[in-house]
Amino acid sequence: MGVVAKRSSMTFFSDGDDHYSHRVRIVLAEKGVAVDIVDCKVDDMPEDLVGLNPYNSLPTLLDRELVLYESGVMMEYLDERFPHPPLLPVYPVARAESRLFMYRIQRDWCKYADTILQGVADHDEIERCRKELRDSLVSISLIFSEKPFFMSDEFTIVDCCIAPLLWRLPVMEIELSQTQCAPLFSYMKRLFSRESFQASLSDAEREMRD
Repeated sequence: MGVVAKRSSMTFFSDGDDHYSHRVRIVLAEKGVAVDIVDCKVDDMPEDLVGLNPYNSLPTLLDRELVLYESGVMMEYLDERFPHPPLLPVYPVARAESRLFMYRIQRDWCKYADTILQGVADHDEIERCRKELRDSLVSISLIFSEKPFFMSDEFTIVDCCIAPLLWRLPVMEIELSQTQCAPLFSYMKRLFSRESFQASLSDAEREMRD
């Protein structure tokens, strides 16, 4: 087990397999933040980090004296700390709508993805989650034909939440019809081709698509 030395720069403790860590790395890459990314696992976290995060969880962001250990809070903090390019809308109503989209992604998609990726549930439950997630993606595919990004003309923090899930579809053994979900595939192509997205990928995530 390693030890975290005192750091003058921002440090992000990230699990290279975890989609919650991935979404924060996308924000960091979008902002061009100079950050020390430390790849680690929950069962082998640096000693000093264990004392800083009361939940002993990943991801964890350290910025001088500030310690953050929830991905949504991290993303909004980074958007406020580094305002260009903005990832949340300026106007309160639009910001609230973005936060509601993030909440629905967590409730409607992440719960299924977490069950599939953790692999601790029984086979029937995992298959149920695959079906629910697949059906949900198919049902909203047409939404992605309306705007270049999710309900927006600009790349936003909501896309940062969706992209890691879509990248993991092959790992979750979820197959979609390119004919049936053509707008969704076009959206994925736009997301995955972004320079920031490519820069955000860990070694483990690159192997997911090899």
